[in-house]
Amino acid sequence: MVSQHSLPGPTQRLSFREMTGEDLDDMAALLGDPEVMRYYPRPKTREEASGWIEGNQRLYRKYGHGLWLITLRDIGEFVGNCGLTPQDVEGTVHIEIGYLVRAELQGNGYATEAAAACRDYARDVLHLDKLIAIINPDNVPSQRVAEKLGLSLERHATYNERQQRIYVGNL
Repeated sequence: MVSQHSLPGPTQRLSFREMTGEDLDDMAALLGDPEVMRYYPRPKTREEASGWIEGNQRLYRKYGHGLWLITLRDIGEFVGNCGLTPQDVEGTVHIEIGYLVRAELQGNGYATEAAAACRDYARDVLHLDKLIAIINPDNVPSQRVAEKLGLSLERHATYNERQQRIYVGNL
């Protein structure tokens, strides 16, 4: 079933769509990859990947956005996920821009391209005035993506019982 929610428009190389249960194999491979998940507490199990999809489906229903599946526009190949999710950081809820790209596709600019489309969607469609990114202090590539989007390091915070860097950008 296709949702009536809007999506970020396609970019030069990428397309967005809502996740479905049919994406479990791809999402389980992404979230279960130790390289992709190296800045998370641990890779996720197939069951947790299913929960990830279901959680995003709940976000689509409640807010009209969440993490979307990203694919290569020309061939439909699975790239990862990227999108906008509400996150409670030390008692305040912010909209976070998040992105994960398959390990073998990292370094090609896909995260930046997808995240820029999501940032523009947040500004132009959702009319948000601010986005955050919660990034592990050791995750330099993700910090670079946030900076390319116009976000800058605001502070360090405890998130999910771990010290993280909080990047913030006004839209």
